[in-house]
Amino acid sequence: MGFQALDAELWLRTAAAIALLAAVAFAGLRTFRVAAPWEAVVAILRAAVQLALLSVVLAGLIQDVRWIALGLVVMLVAAVATAARRGRGASAPPALLAAAIAAGPAVAMLVVFGTGALELTPQYLLAVGGIVIGNAMTMAILVQRVLHASIRDHWDEVEGWLALGATPRQSIATLARDAVRTALLPSIDQTRTTGIVVLPGAFVGAVFAGLSPIEAGRFQLVVLASILAAGVVTASTLAFTAHRAATRTVATRQ
Repeated sequence: MGFQALDAELWLRTAAAIALLAAVAFAGLRTFRVAAPWEAVVAILRAAVQLALLSVVLAGLIQDVRWIALGLVVMLVAAVATAARRGRGASAPPALLAAAIAAGPAVAMLVVFGTGALELTPQYLLAVGGIVIGNAMTMAILVQRVLHASIRDHWDEVEGWLALGATPRQSIATLARDAVRTALLPSIDQTRTTGIVVLPGAFVGAVFAGLSPIEAGRFQLVVLASILAAGVVTASTLAFTAHRAATRTVATRQ
């Protein structure tokens, strides 16, 4: 059997595995009547298409920092759009949301490349930037939804503080802190259990790319620290500056 035949067979097996995993996800959500069970399937299909396109594009652009920077801007725009859609009625104003999602990765990458921990190459810029922007988007979605739900559930308390003369920010300060903590918990626990429970993708990818396990570990540590730092900046910015929009949204629904 020739190389091309083996390649085709491998792709067929990959497609079969992805289809079965998507079916498992859909069946699980449908069985337990979780809302929008098709979203998992659509997400997998979109990922397949987008990764295919990304692979084709990067094959020709990976050596140019300027093109990678442009690609990160596109990722950022998509991240903001997704966070705004997922935030639903709890979403912060678009400008604030964009600033918060951009601020976290910007701070993290400034530290990483500014200190020389990683060399500013197209490969490292794409790897760190893409990972950190994606996680900042997740933080933004979580903190918005958690804070909005907390304000709704504790509206009598918030309204009481407002009646006593507290500012909107003061009235939800405790809820905002809890929302930031909740949004950060998955990243904190993943970082704490790295190498014991979690085998991170960046580490595995770096090893497969040819780095020694020690260098791959160093790269993964930089990535994990970047994710946490960016997450803190993004989540805190949203939680403590979107207070007016959050309290006003809940108040109009009471």
